Amino acid sequence: MLDLSDLYQFVTYADCGTLSAAADKLHISQPTLTRTMHDVEDAFGVPLFHRGKNRIELTDTGEVAVEQARSLLSEAEKAVETVQTFERNQHTITIHSCAPVPLWSLLPELSRRFPDNIISSKLTNMDEILQNASSGNADIGILPQACSDKNLLCIPYLKEQLYVCIPKEHKLAEYSQLSLSQLNGFNCLLRDEIGFWTNLVKSKMPASRFLIQTDEFEFEELVRTSTLLCFSSSKAPGSEQTLKGRKRIPLTDPEVNVTYHLISSAKSTILQSISPTFEFRYQK
Repeated sequence: MLDLSDLYQFVTYADCGTLSAAADKLHISQPTLTRTMHDVEDAFGVPLFHRGKNRIELTDTGEVAVEQARSLLSEAEKAVETVQTFERNQHTITIHSCAPVPLWSLLPELSRRFPDNIISSKLTNMDEILQNASSGNADIGILPQACSDKNLLCIPYLKEQLYVCIPKEHKLAEYSQLSLSQLNGFNCLLRDEIGFWTNLVKSKMPASRFLIQTDEFEFEELVRTSTLLCFSSSKAPGSEQTLKGRKRIPLTDPEVNVTYHLISSAKSTILQSISPTFEFRYQK
């Protein structure tokens, strides 16, 4: 029977070209490797080498055996990876969200409730969230509105309101509320990785230009020192110092005052087991 360890040594010999070079690479003795070559030959049941004094070379059949050995090793590696991935997924709760804010409270809550599980999250678009929640590739999806798909469990989770933050000397600072159409044409600062918010404000403000920042420190410095508009969430923690000198004005567009909903496949037990608590939190 073919042995994977022997096949690995066989392929290493083929790659190195000589027994001595392969033995050095494998950190074994040359006599040990020579015995392995005999074992591989016996397992295939046909001659694989031309043997000379202190040297062996692959026959044409041996070259075919090497390619088959490579294929078997590759398949074995894939098999191990598949099993390990399956086992890891058995202990992983996967969250796909349209925005970061609901993750701030949901991830710690899930970690507390499922301490033996790995909690994995990613930001993605709403079509992908629906698709992955339906297929079970995501245990929980997060959308900015209710889902009408009867095959999905859907519960309200969290409300978020968006504000525009304007320097107090700016001409728009006199308003008590604003719409995105009123902001259209003014340039703005934006953080990256804010999910659906990026496309939403860009679509509502086509005449504006957006300076997107990937570094949190640089973003906060620009907020403190520039006259560019920026946005803030009703759920953003510790923003008072960063927004000092700016007026937070609520936006009136219905699209920016959202109720996040958690969705999952009806077959998933995770959201079903925690939904009563989350519904209670939402109502409070």
